[in-house]
Amino acid sequence: MDDCHYSSRIDLQKISITESQKKILVNHADNEKPNESCAILFGKIEAQKTLVKEIFLTKNIDESPINFTISNEELIKVYKIADEKNMQVVGIFHSHPNSDAYPSNTDKKFMFSNPVVWIIYSGIAKNFKAYTLESDIIEILIEE
Repeated sequence: MDDCHYSSRIDLQKISITESQKKILVNHADNEKPNESCAILFGKIEAQKTLVKEIFLTKNIDESPINFTISNEELIKVYKIADEKNMQVVGIFHSHPNSDAYPSNTDKKFMFSNPVVWIIYSGIAKNFKAYTLESDIIEILIEE
């Protein structure tokens, strides 16, 4: 893929999440410290923009500051709720309590099998970043 085509595609990808939704995620991250927190994002995908409509807070069964796992039972429940609400699972959120908001090697492995937008919150920098995985990690724009 040539660089010109690659960068123009990145510019079109966005995720829309409100300030109040971000506050819910920050509170969840703070409440789960020192461990990573996690959540599933429901919404719609329109053209090259992902719209977050609802957040489903989940439990990190790893109870780890460097990894997260959502139980299979909780995932089944999440997909059932999304279906009942006529929404899609459009994103996965988790926090990095002690590092930057950039996908770890473990995150990259799971991004491959969960091809949605991944939003990471850094407990150090207190910021959100969003990524997708195509042939490589691509940072995408977060907007309100």
